Amino acid sequence: MNSAETAGPVRIGLIVGSTRPGRRGTAVARWVGQVASRHDAVRGGGAVVEVVDLAEQGLPLLDEPVPAMFGDYRNAHTRHWSAVVDACDAFVFVTPEYNHSVPAAVKNGIDYLYAEWNDKVAGVLSYGVHGGTRAGDHLRQILAEVRAVVVPTGVSLSVFADFDFSGSDPGDPTAPGRIAPGDGREEALSTMLTEIVTWSRALRPAGAARAPAGVEV
Repeated sequence: MNSAETAGPVRIGLIVGSTRPGRRGTAVARWVGQVASRHDAVRGGGAVVEVVDLAEQGLPLLDEPVPAMFGDYRNAHTRHWSAVVDACDAFVFVTPEYNHSVPAAVKNGIDYLYAEWNDKVAGVLSYGVHGGTRAGDHLRQILAEVRAVVVPTGVSLSVFADFDFSGSDPGDPTAPGRIAPGDGREEALSTMLTEIVTWSRALRPAGAARAPAGVEV
């Protein structure tokens, strides 16, 4: 039995990045979960996917007096968030695009921590009018700064091409629609999940060697 198997399944945190009422992120996350449930690694017990909804974390705008790099967390909400992130081996970020970038909640959630992201693997799924690609590009840069490893395959969903608004009032900008991914989207997501699992297993020795979360470095 290899070390990846003895370490247990790869725990993938599915981070829902939008916190606004009426968000489409929860529907997108459900689709990710459905695709993941059909993936060989998940079906075989080699990986598990758990939803991490930023709207449920209760994080205010960053209010820690000590920079995250030192791991000296003073607030209960930070320590809770640290435990949630530290329990994951990898992540899929589901993020919309707001004004050419990621939502403030995504950046805020990342900024709270440092060591907990180090040597973890991440995949980026963006959505928006233009597929959220600019948010995806910014998110990759942000994750690189906290030493996370972003897999090369990403997924972009267009609000116009990958959602079905039939039956909705065309003048209602809050209509959530129904996610209806176009050709190739599920295949791209499956490839991204394969990369996440493979890279996570390869990086586990590096993760085991890093300082525990909440310990000064």
